[in-house]
Parts: sequence; structure tokens; C-alpha cells
Amino acid sequence: MLYLDHAAASPVRSEVLDAMRPYLTGVFGNPSSHHTVGEAAASALEDARRRVARVLGMRAGDVVFTSGGTEANNLAVKGIVLRSDRRHLVVSPIEHESILESADYLRRLHGVEVTSLEVDSAGRISADAVAAAIRPDTALVAIGHANNEIGTVQDVAAIRTLTQDAGVLLHVDAVQSAGWLPLDVLGADAVAVAGHKLGAPKGIGALAVRGRIPLEPLLHGGGQERGRRSGTEDVAGAVALVTALELADAERAALSAQVGADTQRFIADVLAAVPQALLTGDPVHRLPGTASFTFAGVSGEAVLLELERRGVVSSSGSACAAGSDEPSHVLLACGIPPEVAQTSVRFTFGRTPLPDGAPAQLAALVGEAVRAVARG
Repeated sequence: MLYLDHAAASPVRSEVLDAMRPYLTGVFGNPSSHHTVGEAAASALEDARRRVARVLGMRAGDVVFTSGGTEANNLAVKGIVLRSDRRHLVVSPIEHESILESADYLRRLHGVEVTSLEVDSAGRISADAVAAAIRPDTALVAIGHANNEIGTVQDVAAIRTLTQDAGVLLHVDAVQSAGWLPLDVLGADAVAVAGHKLGAPKGIGALAVRGRIPLEPLLHGGGQERGRRSGTEDVAGAVALVTALELADAERAALSAQVGADTQRFIADVLAAVPQALLTGDPVHRLPGTASFTFAGVSGEAVLLELERRGVVSSSGSACAAGSDEPSHVLLACGIPPEVAQTSVRFTFGRTPLPDGAPAQLAALVGEAVRAVARG
């Protein structure tokens, strides 16, 4: 089986399992407990915090461990806006549901005005659009570094310059870009990451939000995580996250080039093999391991089933819109008609380069699957 759904979840790395095992067994204490067992756990937690901060270009005190990227994005968007005296939020229509639903919550229950930026057909946000959206009462601009469905990468540096000049805070959802793109140069006020995209178990993530920024917690209780997220910390999860994050960051430059080359060959071969194939997302500014297509005239779900019969596991888009059979909001925002958006198939590669000739063989299987569905 060839697993090509790494944007949804990656397998846990053996190095990560080895690193977290001591904190599931011998060093099992509650890090808030004032005894030697608890202090050993607290020491491991703070070490993980420092190391996560280093990869993200932040300070140790900025890092809040969460249950994953969804909680990290919720904490950033709700937490920052609720503590601000400004009542305007800027997002884009292609953001992850955790940002869009947080924005909607703030609109419905707290009277926050939300501006949704337009994107072009490739899913790119222009700096001019951001500049036009920012107002004196703008509290936050929340943008995904790289889109989880189409892989389009935004020009965060340009957006950051605009927000900084305007005195507006910037949150960057880096859940998909972590391990593929450098994060320590973003300069954002808040950055979210998740472990299960990197080779850590599901259920651990982090939000790094600069300590000077007031943040309303989502979870109230004992005041853990410097009062920003109450609840007993998952020490083993934190160790797992930072181990996976550091490994991916160390491998990033070499693997991004290799996997990116494999993906580009695969894209070219699919477009040559399947006449109705359309690459979605930006052809240049995209994640190295993401290739997403629509296949007009055939069911995307049927193509997925045909591919799985041929030993290839992929997806129709985000795994986070559980149970939804609606067209992708990302593709609709890019101007793709609903009936075409429902034909989408996403291939997301892992951090292991493909063998020679594999991109062409894989593209041939895609062509077989599409033709089989078209024949009925």
C-alpha cells in the first residue's frame, strides 16, 4: 500500500516513540506536583517548551501546549480577540475550519465584525487585499501559512510587514507548513503547529503567542501553562511534539527539495495522462509534497475507491470536515464550480522520497482509476 494522505496524519516516528516512552512509564508524575517525581516531569516539559520555541523563533514562555492544531487556532483567534478592545477580525475564505468557525463564533456571540479576504484562482492572498481590509479597529489577521487542501503557500513576510506597520496582530496557522518550510523567520505574533502532521501522536500541538499579548484562555482551572491553558499537561506528548518537530526541521531543506521534485514530476505526469485533470492551488508557491487535482466529469470519491483497489490511499481534501459531502470551501473560494469541486482528489506525500520511476507509475494508476470511473 502507498499511503499518500500525510496532510491528514503521518505515522508516528520510531525516534518519537523512544523519546516519549520514559514519560509514559518512569517519569509519569504530574508536572504541577511539588515532589521529585513531579519535578522531573516539569523539567522535561520546560525542556520541550524551550526546544519548540527555538524552532518557531519564539521565546520559551510564549509556547502553550495544546491538544492539537484545532485548539491552537481556537486559542489564538478567540483568545487574542476576546482580550482586545478592538472588534474586527480579518481571515481568508480558504482557512482551516478551526479558524473559520472561531471567527463565526466571535461574530455570533461577541459582535465581532469579520472581513473575509478574496483569494485568486490559485488560492493566493494579495498583500493589497490585506492592506485594504485592515482598519483602526482590527484586532487580528489570521492566515494559514500553507493551505491544507491545495498546498498554496502565502507570502507571510509581506503580510507581516503590513500588519506590523498598522499595529495589528498576526496569527499564522503553520500546521501544514511545519517541517516543510522555515518557521523561525515568520515574525508572526502567534503560530500554531500540530504533532500528527510531523510524526508525533495525535492529540498534541502548540500555540506560540508572544508573551506581551493578552490572551483569554479557553480552558479555566488550575492556571497551568502560565494561566493560558488550564489542565494537567501531557508531558509525553510535549516531548513527542518537539522530537518530531526538531527531526523534521533538521531534514527540511534536503527532503523539501527531493519530495518537491518527485511531486512536480507526478503532477506533470498526471496532467499528461488525464485530459480532464486540473491542478488546484498555486503551481509555484506550494508545499513540496502536495498535489491536488479535480477530474471534471467523474466522482472524486469513486476515483479514491479505484485508487485504493490499486494500492494507493489518498483523500478528497481536508479530513477535518468530518462527514461532509459538500464541495470544498477552499475550491469554491478559488472560483471552481461546485460540480467540479466535488471531483477533487488530494495526494500528500510523506518525508520519504519515492523510488526512481515511481511518480510516473503512480500517475499511470491515477489515469487508470479515472478511466475506470468514467466507464462506469
